[in-house]
Amino acid sequence: MNTRPLFDLRVDLAEPLDLGHTPVGHRRVINIVGGEFSGERLSGTVLPGGADWQILRPDGVAVLDARYTLRARDGALVQVTSQGFRHGPPEVMARLARGEDVDPAEYYFRTAMRFETGASGLAFLNTILAISFGRRAASAVHLRVEELL
Repeated sequence: MNTRPLFDLRVDLAEPLDLGHTPVGHRRVINIVGGEFSGERLSGTVLPGGADWQILRPDGVAVLDARYTLRARDGALVQVTSQGFRHGPPEVMARLARGEDVDPAEYYFRTAMRFETGASGLAFLNTILAISFGRRAASAVHLRVEELL
């Protein structure tokens, strides 16, 4: 599989809202409060207002479903849809839950990303898929985003 770097992204997060066990699983909502991204073709800020609507499965896997908006340096807006998984050994996931800095090699954190924009200069985003490789910090996620070629 061939990829090309798209951007590095930091998404700043609010404290998780724990909705408890719902009919579809243990639901959490983590609101997005800001952030930044930078890459060769695209840089800017993450706007507050999006969220990650997570399901924590009984097998310890967090099913991620995040939607948020990027504002490029030129003012163009880009909607992001990012869906994937985060999981690892129970002791590693417990350390992450406590807000500890954990080497991302100790757990799996990947998402598939799609983009939507009306900006003509960024129209290529409407036609690509990307994959992210993530690291969870206490109040942010850091993603290396690669365009799938």
